[in-house]
Amino acid sequence: MADTPQRTIIYWLFIVAVLTGTAHGQLIENFYASTCPMVEAIVKQTVNTKVSQTFTTIPATLRLFFHDCFVEGCDASVIIASPNGDAEKDSSDNLSLAGDGFDTVIKAKQAVEAVCPGVVSCADVLAIAARDVVVAAGGPLFNVQLGRRDGLISKASRVEGNLPLPTFNVNQLNTMFARHNLTQLDMIALSGAHTLGFSHCNRFANRLYSFSSSSKVDPSLDPTYAQQLMASCPQNVAPDIAINMDPVTAQTFDNVYYQNLVAGKGLFTSDQVLFTNPSTQSTVNDFANNPGDFNGAFITAMRKLGQTGVKTGNQGEIRRDCTAFN
Repeated sequence: MADTPQRTIIYWLFIVAVLTGTAHGQLIENFYASTCPMVEAIVKQTVNTKVSQTFTTIPATLRLFFHDCFVEGCDASVIIASPNGDAEKDSSDNLSLAGDGFDTVIKAKQAVEAVCPGVVSCADVLAIAARDVVVAAGGPLFNVQLGRRDGLISKASRVEGNLPLPTFNVNQLNTMFARHNLTQLDMIALSGAHTLGFSHCNRFANRLYSFSSSSKVDPSLDPTYAQQLMASCPQNVAPDIAINMDPVTAQTFDNVYYQNLVAGKGLFTSDQVLFTNPSTQSTVNDFANNPGDFNGAFITAMRKLGQTGVKTGNQGEIRRDCTAFN
């Protein structure tokens, strides 16, 4: 079929967009098909090795991906190490990120570099690894879009106000997620990642000992669960004490998180409000009863999250070492 003037114009607009870098966020699944076709297999092998050594690898890597994308976009800026202690990872909001997440990405990148030097970004390695730990915990398999480049900015000062807090209500959660083109449905699905991992007691102690003038304990907490939490996290407990976020299936990626919310066993305020708020309750009930609905929504949300603030084309760089700018 002969090109029409309209098709020709569209074609050249696309070429100009690519050359000028305005085709921003155009990620594709087979980005490394010709330059590093084994990248996903290499990352998966590293992830599985780490998981076999410590389960913490799974929640740590998944959380690292979230924290990275919510600040500068999905550009591996959270992995940069600064000798001055002022990089993104040094922010007070990021000090609780477990070292196994960083170690997983750094080791996976080293393995990829040995085969395809200077080709695959740390940001893409992190995105692949985040998918792989979900699968390793029994979660759904999904394709990861690739083509990110690594960011050139990593500052602790840019973290505050860009990560959701455990005290957030639904409106605050929606507002923050909307900044990254994520809907309320996406927010609820991504909250399901709290089916894995652990939290330090100080992140939810306010719900046990100082909730309000009329009730020290948050009334939305199941009373038995509240007693269990107080037994594990007494007042003035050591800051390194932590408990599982999912008290039922702590090491499995499943929809039990939502069943916990229905039962009043959401650990954070920002968890339990998803059930107590009428605007989100029906989705929580759906996910609690239909694991397929949750898995589908989680896949969609993860792929959208992975497009947040990405650098493509000639933006950023391909780091040789994930902890340092080139």
